[in-house]
Amino acid sequence: MARKKSPTLTEAEYRLMDILWTRGSATVAEVTESLGDPPLAYNTVLTTMRILEQKGHVKHKASGRAFIYKPAVEREDAQRSVVQHVVSRFFNNSPRELVLNLLESENIDDAELARLRELIDRKGK
Repeated sequence: MARKKSPTLTEAEYRLMDILWTRGSATVAEVTESLGDPPLAYNTVLTTMRILEQKGHVKHKASGRAFIYKPAVEREDAQRSVVQHVVSRFFNNSPRELVLNLLESENIDDAELARLRELIDRKGK
């Protein structure tokens, strides 16, 4: 039985997931070849893919002697999960506190502010 999905990915896990999200599916060898710097050993990629599968982030199917891995979660779902984790852990389950923190600590240009206003207006209706 698979473990419960983890809300966050390690840096190594994210690098592999990014490749899978971009490619759609890949073997361990293809993922290893797609990695930039720093490179990871084939066995490290294989072990990390198995961990990702145990966490419920990827699934595989056999193709000859190789396994083809593909994402079991969409990038957007993983992003939402991480944001929910951050909100619950650091902002007392208050999305408002997260947004206020971001607005107070980041330089936001006029285009981003307009987009935020549009989203807020749409949510208010």
